[in-house]
Amino acid sequence: MSAPTPQPARPEKPKSRVGLWVTIAIVAVLAVIAAFVVPKLAQSSDADAKPAGGSEEVTKVKLGVNDIAEAHWEVLVDLAAEENIEVELVSFTDYTTPNPALASGDIDINKFQHVRYLAQHVATQGDDLVPIGSTEIFPISIFSKQWSSIDEVPEGGEVTISNNPANQVRPLLALYNAGLIKFKGEADWNVTIDDIDYEASKLGKVTPIDPSQTAASLDSVDIAFVDTPFQLAAGLGEKETIYREDANRSDLQQYVNVFAVRGEDRDNEALKRVAALYHAPEVQAVINEHPEYDGVEKDETQEELLKVLAEQIKEFE
Repeated sequence: MSAPTPQPARPEKPKSRVGLWVTIAIVAVLAVIAAFVVPKLAQSSDADAKPAGGSEEVTKVKLGVNDIAEAHWEVLVDLAAEENIEVELVSFTDYTTPNPALASGDIDINKFQHVRYLAQHVATQGDDLVPIGSTEIFPISIFSKQWSSIDEVPEGGEVTISNNPANQVRPLLALYNAGLIKFKGEADWNVTIDDIDYEASKLGKVTPIDPSQTAASLDSVDIAFVDTPFQLAAGLGEKETIYREDANRSDLQQYVNVFAVRGEDRDNEALKRVAALYHAPEVQAVINEHPEYDGVEKDETQEELLKVLAEQIKEFE
């Protein structure tokens, strides 16, 4: 049987030119869609990655302090900026103006006072100010440029203390515990300068002056109580310290330093965050680098601070 005769190959079917143009058109449309959709998807992804609540908006906060030159404030400002909180530091050089500035709205928050001082201001001035966070407590010290110990303070010596009533009872009790003065009655938190029994005391004079001047007074008096900001500014340290209070005494919670705000802002999250950042490791590290810093960090709850404030207000009403 003969082999089958090979069939001629069929010619290739011509490609449709119409199909080619349709393909090109589809590709072009897809490219246009991608140009618009992909960026939108990327933007959506970025938005989903950010914390809710409009975190991209910057919250501005004016913080009043009386030690603006201290390096830890700039660290706090930088940390707050990372959380979209723009902190503007406002400098005060005394203790009498930061609370009125806060009450009037010139600043949003301040840090310069302890709970007892805040209570005295609220009770006497009627401003609705409350603590929103704590910072530290400072053990008060007796300083001297003339004597190296409590025992060396002479009979009839003179001491200067703050002229603010809210800042007097603690130094008076410290003088009592140091054996330098006695009172006519009980040595409790109600004592005043008028209660000093000079006939039974070693000191002969207790002089109240502006707290910003107590450091300078050491050139003319035997001893003085100097608040920490003024102590640091005057360069007073261990050499001039002849007595230091125990900062962990339970009855000294009223002397925990605080950030204060207006009552209407007690729940303001941005202000709470500013106060909380004071306890950030980066901030605390810079604070503790200061050679003369002797504060004891206190991170009390706002509830506890408000409780102590209410108790102290009753003392001044």
